[in-house]
Amino acid sequence: MNIALLVNPTAGKGRRAALLPAVLERLGAHGASVEVLGASAAAEAKEQARRVVAEGRCDALVAMGGDGTVHLGLQAVAGTGTPFGIVPAGTGNDFAVRLGLPGDPLEAAANVADALRGDRRRAIDLVWLEGDDGTRAWFGAVLAAGFDAFVNERANRMRWPKGPQRYNRAIVEELVALRPRRYTMSLDGAETVFDSVLVAVGNTESYGGGFRIAPGADPTDGLLDVVVAEPLGRLTLMRLRPKVLKGTHVRDRRVSTHRAKEVRLDGAGITAYADGERICPLPVTMSCVPGALTLLA
Repeated sequence: MNIALLVNPTAGKGRRAALLPAVLERLGAHGASVEVLGASAAAEAKEQARRVVAEGRCDALVAMGGDGTVHLGLQAVAGTGTPFGIVPAGTGNDFAVRLGLPGDPLEAAANVADALRGDRRRAIDLVWLEGDDGTRAWFGAVLAAGFDAFVNERANRMRWPKGPQRYNRAIVEELVALRPRRYTMSLDGAETVFDSVLVAVGNTESYGGGFRIAPGADPTDGLLDVVVAEPLGRLTLMRLRPKVLKGTHVRDRRVSTHRAKEVRLDGAGITAYADGERICPLPVTMSCVPGALTLLA
């Protein structure tokens, strides 16, 4: 067996890089050879992963890192039937957690090796996204197109401060700038127009390191879960956010949930983020593709 390992050495703020030798040992425990795909930039990593899968050079692709690294790996394996393994080693591992995979990197690596040897595979839904700007991408967890996306967009533009404080500053500044946005949304062809401060589309439940924005989202049911909040004030939004950790925010009368196979979302001046990664400006069309991922589990 040949395993291609896509590694993000900065995952978990770099603390997990020292685990690589032990991860390699566990992945190769049953005699598999492991090729490490190291890259200095996301585009290069994505291209390397696509190449080894397309050329048939691996029997499985494994992503070691957080949701961003997993997102890169999905672009290579989605729809190909090539088995995919995850060694969660980031600050946020929402996709792996919601799939019920081991949270410890070494345990996860051993689990991948055992699953490959025993041919243990699960069919998992993914989401195919098409932006009107020509963007084409897969995602596995959640697409954000509301307050959380605005925070990410602002934080990515900042040069100061560094680290987590940059994100905290972006939250404060987005709260100051908070205003409802006008959205047009189509669910399986049924169109609605509304104002909102929070819109998310989930294949799985959580994003942002455990925020259960779409509680009950099932990546095997062939459906996308859509969560929409009415226009909310700053204090109300901040009071609602802790409830998202438990998934109880959907009980609030100002929050509505929907399910559909295909979702089209449009809104002026809004950039979508999926799996924590910047995707493209709205409008986008998202389709749930049943069984697009072959997961080693």
